[in-house]
Amino acid sequence: MFSNRTHLQNALVSVLFVSAPASSRFTSQGANQGNFSQTDWAFLLTISLIWGSSFLWIAIGLDSFHPASIALFRVVFGALVLLFVPASRQPMPRSTWPALLVVAIAGNAAPAIFFPLAQQRVESSVAGMLNSVGPILVLFMSVAMLRKAPERNQIVGLGIGLCGAITIAAANLAGSDAQPLGLLFVLCAITGYSISNNFLPPLAQAYGGAAVMVRAMIISSVLLAPWGLWGLTRSTFEWRPALAIVVLGVFCTGIARSLFATLTGRVGAPRSSLVGYLVPIMAIVLGVLIRDESVGTTELIGTALILCGAAMISRGSR
Repeated sequence: MFSNRTHLQNALVSVLFVSAPASSRFTSQGANQGNFSQTDWAFLLTISLIWGSSFLWIAIGLDSFHPASIALFRVVFGALVLLFVPASRQPMPRSTWPALLVVAIAGNAAPAIFFPLAQQRVESSVAGMLNSVGPILVLFMSVAMLRKAPERNQIVGLGIGLCGAITIAAANLAGSDAQPLGLLFVLCAITGYSISNNFLPPLAQAYGGAAVMVRAMIISSVLLAPWGLWGLTRSTFEWRPALAIVVLGVFCTGIARSLFATLTGRVGAPRSSLVGYLVPIMAIVLGVLIRDESVGTTELIGTALILCGAAMISRGSR
């Protein structure tokens, strides 16, 4: 048991410190078309756990910082932590710049802007639950870009997972205070992620997740700098919100985005988007463990449906 755990820990660390192998077979569908390996599952669960807490850190940051400043500094801290990773220095040719711009704008800058704006108008739990829309958007965009229908088990798995996510959301969103504009902002952020995810696989396979993300975050930082610095003039400094933004940037942006880019390169955009279904589960688990929240029968049913869908999505192509 301990050897398997050590193997998974080493795999997670290696993605940050080892560049993509030269022998990788680059494909926008993902290099691994088979069943999820232990490493794939480790990536998926780690990312889900980190992103399940991200809405909490944003909510704390909003106590004293303007959304513009949160958007800027989360990508700045994300880029800074990745600059210390040797694999992030992997050279990338100019031919990759258009795709990097898509990842920087749609996958980094847009969500960094829209999520804090949304959480001024909706509860953090609502923002987390709406992530379940992401896998369906990614699937539609993947079909449009690749002009190839996904495997039947992936479609069925996504459908079952969506039913589970709706079940959980219905139990937690009832009676919540959510403004329509806030919901629109969340959907804009998720759409940005969905677009970006379909550009990640060949980039991550060729150059590694850290190299792709550090460049995308530097671009995002430059684009967000004017608005973010203006936001500082509308902010007040307090240690607790400031530390929340540091955690949000280092872990939820830098490390998690790098791991997610690598996972997408391994299994493809539609299957890696399964993280959108697992984030609400992780948010519930964190609520039970940290805040002593209770879990009802509806949440357990929704979780069971999501896990069934995840098992089907993780199965390889025939």
